[in-house]
Amino acid sequence: MTREEYNRCVRQYADNVYRFVLKNIRHEADAEDIVQNSFEILWKKHEEVNFEKAKSYLFMVARNNMIDQIRKRKRAGITDDESKADRMVKNEYTGAGEALDYALKQLPEKQREAILLRDYEGYSYQEIGEITGLSESQVKVYIFRARRALQKILVNPENVL
Repeated sequence: MTREEYNRCVRQYADNVYRFVLKNIRHEADAEDIVQNSFEILWKKHEEVNFEKAKSYLFMVARNNMIDQIRKRKRAGITDDESKADRMVKNEYTGAGEALDYALKQLPEKQREAILLRDYEGYSYQEIGEITGLSESQVKVYIFRARRALQKILVNPENVL
């Protein structure tokens, strides 16, 4: 990959990678760090990574960094309640976005990743498989189950915010 192609990757994919990471970890500073680290790793490997595969490679690296970050937070004893309090100060209105965020948080990690990559980022099943290391059929199953779970969560009157 050339320098020009790398810069094109930054312009085209930085926002998408950031949204994906932020939806999963819900902490802006950590999401920014993970995106920065992902692009740093891409630059270090730019001679080995083909430009056509750069998008999948970036998401795979970001996903792996995100998992590492989640594990570090768990070991450090940082809970989601602390980051939720930070978010509530910024945004007092609770509506559909918050309900969807709540529902996504209830999903198992692999289902949440698959549904975010498919419905938020528009990846194909094959690309999601490359990013997550799952087979295409496993990806389809996770997405199907995630959609059914989201439907049950969002329709349930007990979950109305």
